[in-house]
Order: sequence, then structure tokens, then C-alpha cells
Amino acid sequence: MKKVMNILLGVLMVITIVLLVYAIATGGSETAISVNLMWGYFLFVFAIAAALFCAIFGMIQNPAGIKGAILSLALVIVVVGVSYFYSASHTINIVDLQNNGFFGHPETVITETSIIVTYVAFAAAFITAVVTEIWGAFK
Repeated sequence: MKKVMNILLGVLMVITIVLLVYAIATGGSETAISVNLMWGYFLFVFAIAAALFCAIFGMIQNPAGIKGAILSLALVIVVVGVSYFYSASHTINIVDLQNNGFFGHPETVITETSIIVTYVAFAAAFITAVVTEIWGAFK
């Protein structure tokens, strides 16, 4: 299985390099950019599908991990939900220079929710790293 994954990874990398060279050789033509964007979308969808498949496959092999996966998913849903409701509860003005005005409320809610979720993820990663190091020092 590992050999198949290495071959697949190699093929994906070769295709990416060929498309990159194509875009550079054509001077960033509209066709080259379009093809590279489509390839990027494909890779993004492929990565999400692979992550979901591996997570489900891992849970099938190790049913004890289902509890942790469900708790993690619930925590992510709670963080995104709280961030959304906090963002929706007030209005912020983000300047829209292109139209000489301000962005609408839905756009600012999505933007602020994304920023808050990012802050929470950074804080959680930092706290986890610190606690893990301290825990390892006392073992």
C-alpha cells in the first residue's frame, strides 16, 4: 500500500510541476492560469476526500478512536458555532474600496467568524504544545 501511495504522490507532483512550467512558459496566459486553478481545486477536493477516507478507515480499524473523533468534531462545531453567533451579534464596518462603501453584514460575519476560528486554533495549538512539553518533562 505504501508503494502505491508513493507512486500516486509522485504522479501528482509531476503533474503539478508540468502545469507550473506550462504557466511560466506561456507567461501566465489565461488558459494556463485556468488549468492551474482547476488542478488546485482538484487537489483540494482530493485532499479532503483522502482525509475523510483515512479518518473513517482508521475508526473502522480502531473503534476506540470513534469517541475521540466524535468529541473532536463536536468541539470544532462548538467553536465555529460560538464564533459565528458572536460575529453575527454585532456589526463591524469593513471598507470596500472598490465600491466606495462598506461590505454587507453577511460578508463581515463570515470574515470575522473565520478570524476568530483561526485565533482559537492558534491558541489551542500553542497551549497543546506547551502542555505536552511540560507533561513530557515530568514523565
